[in-house]
Amino acid sequence: MSLTKIKLLNPEFPNKSTGIINGQSSGVLNWNDIAYPQMYNLYQTLLSNFWKAQEINMQDDIKQWDLLSKIEKDVFLRINTQLASLDSLQTPTMFQVMDYVTDSSFKAIFAVISQQEAVHNESYSYILSSLIPLQEQNERFNQAKVDPIVKKRNQLILNAYEGFRENPSPQSLFELAVNSINLEGIYFYAGFAFFYNLAKQQKMLKTSTMISYIQRDEMQHAYFIAQFVRILLAENPELNNETNRKYVYETIGQAVELEKEWANYILKDINGIELSEFEEYVEYLANKRLRQLGFENLYEDKINPMPWIQVFNDEMMNETKSDFFEQKSRTYTKVSQNNGFDEL
Repeated sequence: MSLTKIKLLNPEFPNKSTGIINGQSSGVLNWNDIAYPQMYNLYQTLLSNFWKAQEINMQDDIKQWDLLSKIEKDVFLRINTQLASLDSLQTPTMFQVMDYVTDSSFKAIFAVISQQEAVHNESYSYILSSLIPLQEQNERFNQAKVDPIVKKRNQLILNAYEGFRENPSPQSLFELAVNSINLEGIYFYAGFAFFYNLAKQQKMLKTSTMISYIQRDEMQHAYFIAQFVRILLAENPELNNETNRKYVYETIGQAVELEKEWANYILKDINGIELSEFEEYVEYLANKRLRQLGFENLYEDKINPMPWIQVFNDEMMNETKSDFFEQKSRTYTKVSQNNGFDEL
C-alpha cells in the first residue's frame, strides 16, 4: 500500500479527517470537530510545557565546572553532544511526517513536537556555551559524529528514518514511529542518569534542571507516538500483523542492548551509577514503552531499580516543573484543564 502526500487544502473534503493517513480531510483544523478528541488534550498538555533554555541561569554551574573531575568533564561534554546529535534528527523528521498525515490535529501535534526538539537542541548548545569556548564545542560535536558507538546507536534510528524519506509508505511510517519511541523513550536515559547522578551530589544543578525539562518533553513525545502507532494499526489492519509485532519487540530489544552498550562505555568510570542497575532500568523503560503500545512486557516485570532518580520519573514530572535538589518548585503547567496523561 502506498502513502499519499497530502495537499495543503482540499475544500471538497470534510474538516474532520477520515483517517490519520490516506484519508480525506479539507486541511482546515477545527479543534472542536476532530476524529480523535483526546488529541486536543495532548496538544494542550504539550503547549503548557513551553520553556526556553534562557530561563535557567547557568551561573552556579559555571562556578562549579572547574570543580568537576577530568573524567566528569569529559563524560559531561560527550553525553551533551551525543544527545544533541539525536535531537537533531527529530525536528526535520517530524516535519516530513506531517506531509503524509491526513488528520490536521495530528499535524499540529507533530509541529509542536518538532519545535520542542529544536528547543532541546538549543539547550544543549546553551549549556556548552556557558562552560567551554566555541572551538572546544565544535571539537566535541565533531567527536560525536565519528564516535563508533554513537554511530552504531544512531544507525538503528537512521535506517528507519531514511527508509521513510526514500520510500514513504504506511510500513515505513510504522517503522519510523517505533524507532522514534526508541530514540525518545529509551536512548536518552543513560545521559539523563549521568546528569541526575551529578545533581544527587549537588553538582551542576542547573544543568540537571534543564535535563528534567527535556526528559519530561521526551516522555510525552514517546507517549504520543505510541498512541499514533496504536491508531495507525487500528485504522490499517493490514499493518497489524505478526511480522510487525515481531518488529516491535526486536527493534525495542535492539535499542535496549545499544543503550546498555553505550552506558557501559560512557559511564564505566562514574561513581554513583551501578551499571547492573542501569541495565535493569533500561529494561524497565522498555516494558513501559511496550505497554504504551499495547504490547506485553519484553522483560520480567520490574519496578524502577534506580530510586535515586525517582523524583524525575514520569508521574512526578507530570505534575510540576521543579528542581528537587534546590527544594524550589514552580508550576510547570501554565494553563491546562487536564494536567497530564492517564497512561504514563
